[in-house]
Amino acid sequence: MKRFVLACLLVGVTLSAKAANDEDGWQILQKAAVAARALSYQGIFICQSGQNTKSVQIKHYFDGQNEFGHNVVLDGSPREVLSQGGDLVIYNQKNEKIVIEKRRGQNMFPAILPTNLDLVKVSYSVRTGDTERVANREALILFLEPKDNLRYSYRFWIDKEYGLILKSVMFNGRNQMMDSIAFNQLNLLNTVDLDWFKPRIDSKKSYVMEDEVPTKADNNVSPHWTLKELPAGYRKVDQMIRMVHGKSFPVTHVIFSDGLASVSLFIEPIAKGVKPRSGNSVVGNTSFYSSVAGYLQITALGEVPEATVAQIANAVVFIK
Repeated sequence: MKRFVLACLLVGVTLSAKAANDEDGWQILQKAAVAARALSYQGIFICQSGQNTKSVQIKHYFDGQNEFGHNVVLDGSPREVLSQGGDLVIYNQKNEKIVIEKRRGQNMFPAILPTNLDLVKVSYSVRTGDTERVANREALILFLEPKDNLRYSYRFWIDKEYGLILKSVMFNGRNQMMDSIAFNQLNLLNTVDLDWFKPRIDSKKSYVMEDEVPTKADNNVSPHWTLKELPAGYRKVDQMIRMVHGKSFPVTHVIFSDGLASVSLFIEPIAKGVKPRSGNSVVGNTSFYSSVAGYLQITALGEVPEATVAQIANAVVFIK
């Protein structure tokens, strides 16, 4: 009896220690999410995906209310991204022109975590690991592991002083690295002026504003389709109508997220004479799945397992 009571006490202590460890991990991730947006810093990080590697120079400034960012791709074709809040302006030098494109941005390194982690906690568990050096700085390793096979796992190296994510690695279900992003230089930015917040481009080239795909918010219930049960943990976060060049009909674009991973779903009428697409494929880290519902072409894609995009595409039910 004494042994049983002692065993129960030890289990209770172990579970309490694990709960405390988990809570500490979530608090560290919460600080990392805030630090990426609230600190001013500059550095160089390396992106590796498959056989492709590129270096990016980053400057990020927070004035107490607004965020400003300037990313310069240092390898291959010159490319710069200016960001203010969630708005992006991309400068891409092609031939004798500079193509300018406006977009909405999200989850740009190191701000890859949402500031509200409630949805992430539903689908992932966290545990802390050892300490390692990244970019000549001490970092604590955190493991963010999925509770099912509908998302990938992540490993984060968190700066022990700044609280900033110094390195992020995504793994698939076979524990194979999908991609890696890591600083190799990082310093806090002390300047308060924004002279650097402008593109460094060749003034001899002409500017061309790339045609934006017209979009509008879509809050209406479609009379042609509805959604049945989604994969566990995923929620619809946005829906819009896109007018796509070369297509006669508008395309409905729905975005789903588990707080970290996201999936885009595209729904459009099948044009006369066009062969419907069906099946799945994987290109790099992105899974694709196409199916048909009635006269609708369904396409889902995202940096998630194939099962996830398939479930989301198959959640579309055609209404006769």
